[in-house]
Amino acid sequence: MKAYVYGANGPEITDVAKPVPKGTQVLVKVHACGLNRADLGMTKGHAHGAAGGVGTVLGMEWAGEVAELGPEAKGVKVGDKIMGSGGAAFAEYTLADHGRLFRAPSNMNFDEAATLPVALATMHNAVVTNGALQAGQTVLIQGASSGVGLMAMQIAKLKGAKLVVGSSTDAMRRGRLKEFGADLAVDSKDPGWVDQVLQATNGGGVDLIVDQISGPVANQNLKATKVKGRIVNVGRLGGTHGDFNFDLHAARRIHYIGVTFRTRSIEEIRDIFDEVRKDIWPAVEARKLQLPIDQVYKFADIGKAFEHMEANKHLGKIVVTL
Repeated sequence: MKAYVYGANGPEITDVAKPVPKGTQVLVKVHACGLNRADLGMTKGHAHGAAGGVGTVLGMEWAGEVAELGPEAKGVKVGDKIMGSGGAAFAEYTLADHGRLFRAPSNMNFDEAATLPVALATMHNAVVTNGALQAGQTVLIQGASSGVGLMAMQIAKLKGAKLVVGSSTDAMRRGRLKEFGADLAVDSKDPGWVDQVLQATNGGGVDLIVDQISGPVANQNLKATKVKGRIVNVGRLGGTHGDFNFDLHAARRIHYIGVTFRTRSIEEIRDIFDEVRKDIWPAVEARKLQLPIDQVYKFADIGKAFEHMEANKHLGKIVVTL
């Protein structure tokens, strides 16, 4: 089968063996894939958790149909339309654990379904489970114009947030954040953004920050979070290192929580998918939680899709179809 593989000379479409499902695995005939920032790093040979390097079939998000079941796989049958996450997605067929997928709603096509699994699982876990957002509270999403950021704002609104603040350093994208739930849009490179947040929260700061930027804004985040507030760190868009004011952290008694799928067991990931299904799935089926598709590429043009992502001018998801 055809797959997009990182080789000695970089990523390319090549022939690999079709996988065989074992245990709780499901074999998926892939129809569409969503691109993610981690994929971009892996096209350059970087590792993402335990995955990456020469010989890696790239990709982590897909939509398709069940082609075959492992002997212990439950909950789906051959022919079911599904979407999910996991490694080796950029291929004609991929494997998925039966607990790491969703049934794709009948009112979605494969392109639309491929945009959702990573964003839904990541941001429900960050905003609701770890962020403990309650109705009437205030939230700031750092890096809000990314696909997962747009989803985070929508989930916050769905859960009754009183004020949703989104950040983006791009003026065009910042101007569109209100379409996805932002009440206030700020530029995290503007030295005055913390003052804007404090003004919007009557000087107190937000209850919750979901931070995808990290390093460059770490201390500003502490200032923008209320006393006894929460910061959930989900990403490294701005860098893995930065200055951190430990005294300010202690003085404001902020709960600082790190989350990632890279170190989670399959049991933990199944629990996250279960929580999404139990808590917000009706909103997914009603199309209240959805992401814009910026551009769709054929699988043969997947290299161009990554060039488009690297140019960093898109809003929403880039999708590749097979």
